[in-house]
Amino acid sequence: MPATPSAARRSERARAAILAAATELIRELPYAKLSVEAIAARAGVGKQTIYRWWPSKGAVVFDAMLELDSGPEGLALPDTGDIAADLRALLRGSVAALTDPGFESFLRALYIEIQQDPEIGAAYRERLLLPERAAIADRLAAGVRSGELRQDLDLELATDLLLGPIQSRWSLGLGGLTESYADAALDAALAFLRA
Repeated sequence: MPATPSAARRSERARAAILAAATELIRELPYAKLSVEAIAARAGVGKQTIYRWWPSKGAVVFDAMLELDSGPEGLALPDTGDIAADLRALLRGSVAALTDPGFESFLRALYIEIQQDPEIGAAYRERLLLPERAAIADRLAAGVRSGELRQDLDLELATDLLLGPIQSRWSLGLGGLTESYADAALDAALAFLRA
């Protein structure tokens, strides 16, 4: 007779099923129609299993997005020795993520939740936004040290100048997020970063 799976193994299997269900459903349904009940039904678990780990659907969606977006390399930007090329890859990657229909639905859902739920907003800043900004600041600091960027560069302002135009166009639904737009935004930012 096969051994009964351990509680930890069952729990991890249920957690993975819940995150996979949330990932599928956020791509299929408008966020307002997504519910914990729908996630539980798709995952084949009870609602109480979801609420054991997450306080809301927004928290489930946030963890599903983190799971989808996590990589083995962690949060570090490449340093090829060419700051413009490295930042171009960053901004083009941001445009690609923001315009990917599957990933954009996660981001739009998260955008709603961070405005409405202070706990998710704090988790977003702590687990995603601030580490991403720190990785960008680290790469910019390396550019300052190598002489590619000006010595008196304000890293916070520089990060805002790099990310702001793309994030603003996306959040306001202005469209036009293309690689050429990313390149133009980078060229404008570099005029300040190198001045």
